[in-house]
Amino acid sequence: MPKVQLLELHAQGLALIDEAALEFASGLNVVTGETGAGKTLLVGALTLCLGGESPVGEVGDDLRVATVWQDARGEERVLARELTGTGRLRSVLDGQVTSAEGLRRVADSLVEIYGQRSSLRLRSAASVLALIDNFGGVDTSELEELRARQRDLRRRRSDLGGDREERTRARALAEFELAELRAADLTAPDELDQALGTLERWQRRAARRSALLEAVERLDGDREMTALGEIARIAALVEGAGESSQLSTQLRAALEMARDAGHELRALLDAEDLDEAQAAELEERVGTLSRVARRYGGSLGAALETRERLAADLERLGAAEDDLETLDAALAAASEAERQASARVRELREDAGARLAAAVTAQLARVALAGGTVRVEIDGDDGSGVRLLVRTNPGRAEGPVEDIASGGELSRLLLAVALVSGTEDAVAVFDEIDAGLGGAVAEQIGECLAQVAEGRQVLVVTHLASVAVRAQRHFVVEKETRNGRAVTTVRAVEGEERVEEIARMLAGSGAPSESRALARRLLSGA
Repeated sequence: MPKVQLLELHAQGLALIDEAALEFASGLNVVTGETGAGKTLLVGALTLCLGGESPVGEVGDDLRVATVWQDARGEERVLARELTGTGRLRSVLDGQVTSAEGLRRVADSLVEIYGQRSSLRLRSAASVLALIDNFGGVDTSELEELRARQRDLRRRRSDLGGDREERTRARALAEFELAELRAADLTAPDELDQALGTLERWQRRAARRSALLEAVERLDGDREMTALGEIARIAALVEGAGESSQLSTQLRAALEMARDAGHELRALLDAEDLDEAQAAELEERVGTLSRVARRYGGSLGAALETRERLAADLERLGAAEDDLETLDAALAAASEAERQASARVRELREDAGARLAAAVTAQLARVALAGGTVRVEIDGDDGSGVRLLVRTNPGRAEGPVEDIASGGELSRLLLAVALVSGTEDAVAVFDEIDAGLGGAVAEQIGECLAQVAEGRQVLVVTHLASVAVRAQRHFVVEKETRNGRAVTTVRAVEGEERVEEIARMLAGSGAPSESRALARRLLSGA
């Protein structure tokens, strides 16, 4: 399988870098330069390409950074960021506009940056678990297959009604609801509308009959005072007063007309005969239909569909009972097999974790953490609950790596892990891992980085000659003044130029001949 590699890095308009183009070797690559020259700008450019935030405050209007990679399949991938006219950073993946998150997803499989707490490698439980599994060759395929089978069985069981208790509850609810819907005896989706129309017409007739009945009662009813009685009394009073016969005749005629009107009113009243029991049944039916519509979807059409669905569900539940029994038995067997596989995987992870911790602890002296210890805690049925505990100095308390290790210690701890974890399919970037170190310890760090680079590509920002002399490719970052403006340049050095740079690192600027001679010896012995 091809090795993941960073092939090229291009940067322009990034802080003091007007333009830079780097081509990397497959093994150990180093970046050196005087303090303040801008060595970490290259890591900043790389971070931008990987979807991270800009590590510098000053960027040019023409900012563009791009990286060319070879992925694990041997294919080239191009990750880039550029400043748009609106001042926003545009993310580009293989020539297509994407998001910063899109770049980060691809970058996760390409590179790991170690330096000053920039790496989450040992602080992520998932990453530590992957590290343990890779180190111990823990095969979780059987466990994953069993869990996939359980998910499939649960899905199929859910489609058929769930487990026994769920099926019992679902069946009881379906039977209750279907009984209620069948008792409602729905006939059509518009039955409620028709019933409401009929009820409204009946209510209008009832109101008309009530008005006619009131009119009959007031005209000639059983009351003490009725209209006919009053007219008769008035006529009698007029006759008794000796008034003209004409007036008396008119009153008598009015009385007869009122009697005729009463007869007509009674005839109309008799024609409006209403069946009160039928009306009560109609009102009850409207109430039943309204309640069913509200409960089952908001309409009788939805209620009718629910009735059909529930009937089908009950038929399916009854027919599927044998299948469910088979699925339950299969699920029980798969669960037991998964429990046993989890226990086996946990044992393997406990063994791998203990061996990894011992191996990393044995390397700590080489990475300037002499007296430190590493321990792995394993928890969970399958051992997937992992925690890395470290002690970076003898006599100090042990604790989680995120609480105990400083930035430099974390970087060197990661280097120790890289030494024992074998070849990894990702580029390792160490940003000033050797800060504050020198002498024999620096020599050991150089040896360690060279060893890691035997299996994977490594990029190191360093100030130590003992590290730089081991590189297959050496880049120098320099700051100079052009036209009154500070500018940072980056170039690959080899031959005498590299000798001069190593000598400068050994003795500072203006290195004497002794430093150059030592530089040559170091380079020849690397």
